Amino acid sequence: MDSVPLVPPYIESLRPYEAGRTIESVRKQYGLTHVAKLGSNENPLGASPKAMEAIARASTGLNRYPNGGLDLREVLAREYDVKVENVIAGSGSEGIMSNIIRAFLCDDDEVLTTDAAFIGFQVLAKSRGVKYRTVPYDNWHYDLPALAEQINQHTKIVYLANPNNPTGTIFTRHEFDEFYQHVPERVLIILDEAYFEYAKDNPRYPDSMHYRYDNVITLRTFSKIYGLAGVRIGYGFAHEELIGNLLKVKLPFEPSTLAQAAGIGALADKEFLHRSLELNARGLRDLTQGLESLGLTVVPSQANFVMSVLPTEQDASRIFEYLLSQGVVVRPLKAFGLANCLRVSTGTDEDNRLCIEAWGRSA
Repeated sequence: MDSVPLVPPYIESLRPYEAGRTIESVRKQYGLTHVAKLGSNENPLGASPKAMEAIARASTGLNRYPNGGLDLREVLAREYDVKVENVIAGSGSEGIMSNIIRAFLCDDDEVLTTDAAFIGFQVLAKSRGVKYRTVPYDNWHYDLPALAEQINQHTKIVYLANPNNPTGTIFTRHEFDEFYQHVPERVLIILDEAYFEYAKDNPRYPDSMHYRYDNVITLRTFSKIYGLAGVRIGYGFAHEELIGNLLKVKLPFEPSTLAQAAGIGALADKEFLHRSLELNARGLRDLTQGLESLGLTVVPSQANFVMSVLPTEQDASRIFEYLLSQGVVVRPLKAFGLANCLRVSTGTDEDNRLCIEAWGRSA
């Protein structure tokens, strides 16, 4: 009798998501006093003060179970003029992605996206054991016409991140409109807008809340501009039928009490949002100009990071290790599928300067 493997081969072959290096680990390894952490697309200003106040207030009720994000869903519904049935909240946008994979993919379905898509989505989609297909970038942008051509009778999910991680590029309203005309109603489009706030003022950016198509689900997060990466809180918008099915498979008490409170507080903190946008715009400018002054290729970004394209994988690895030794943490992109690229998050003015100076010494 043939033995049945305990772990399916598509799980066995997966590589788990590897988070960026922590400040403390780099500090200990190199005996440093200051580390510029520019590898995880975090807000260098910290968390929204109003979110922190909301966490403190909510902490008195931790003996009670959460209500599954209902309070946050109601606030988001009012904020975006939709019904609460059109909103879901979860443990970061990845938590909702996980529920989408569970709820909508069957064994014969396929997932379609770009090469070197967000690594978190790659891991989640491949964990289902369905076919995962990609098309190459077009000058570091999604090639939407090529994606449209690749949709077939098995395609169930098309994943689009806008702005895209790790390239920082966007596709435009016109490009999305053209693409959508070729997408059957049976295909679910995931629009991952984790970096929405950084791009929303660009007139060419297609805010998906202006579309409200029945087969599109928008995902956003409080991890980036609101500085709440540590509490894991994200949300999504979609047709109530899609949301209703996602609610069937999500964990009953997700998100946590503190995460939900933090999200509600953060939404009210317009002043923190404004300061974060100002710092990020300055950071994008300084990092782009500084790296280009060193003769590097930098992909124009609409997010809170820039991607530099190095000649070889060896160059990327050498510079990454050297920057670590100098107390600057950036993100190597080999796991994404871009072994010759490094991603640099915007930081404080001082940390951005330290990054450019250290990179200049690496030559």
